[in-house]
Amino acid sequence: MASGQHIITIDGPAGAGKSTLAKALARRLGWTYLDTGAMYRAIALAVDEAGADVTDEPAVAEVLENLELEVVPNQDQTRVFLNGREVTAHIRQPHISALASAASALSVVRRAMVEYQRRLGVPGRLVAEGRDMGTVVFPQALIKFFLHATQEVRARRRFKELQENGEKAGSEEVAEDMARRDQADSSRTLAPLRPAEGAIIIDSSRLSIAEVLDLMLAAIKKENDFS
Repeated sequence: MASGQHIITIDGPAGAGKSTLAKALARRLGWTYLDTGAMYRAIALAVDEAGADVTDEPAVAEVLENLELEVVPNQDQTRVFLNGREVTAHIRQPHISALASAASALSVVRRAMVEYQRRLGVPGRLVAEGRDMGTVVFPQALIKFFLHATQEVRARRRFKELQENGEKAGSEEVAEDMARRDQADSSRTLAPLRPAEGAIIIDSSRLSIAEVLDLMLAAIKKENDFS
């Protein structure tokens, strides 16, 4: 089996549990965890700090030309650096998440990030989560999951996550931001959010993390022996 085939993708909307499940799965398999959403958030942060308009593609392209982005994935977290400065915590702010959705719709950003993500996947043994991992970045992945949940459940989860991280955001603000992002991600022309062909679809609305993880591990065991 080629190393590039040792890739598992987990796609889905915000708050579906992708990050938590991808980390847990990577730990169980002893593989590397890649949070690709963090990469788009980093670009959004860079554009925001530069005072550029995230919908102005030439301006964003200029930011990218002068940007040094470094992503360091491991089993528990994807650390992100901009021009040598770690921004792993800063990119989780709600307004940066909203900007990230707009940035990810730009072809100049998408091309750069897809190329980078594919390079990170070359060694294999990677659990990659995001919006288009199974549809665009790693269509050759051996196992593809699409994780979703009701918008109400996802908003509640994201609000709790932000509180635990010390971020100040109201529950209504989080819910409205999530609704806007859902609409943007699913309706954009470039790589819209959707299940990949052959993806295993899991609704996590009424399931615990442990239950979803068990479903994933069972599907992986049924499909292939990764030992």
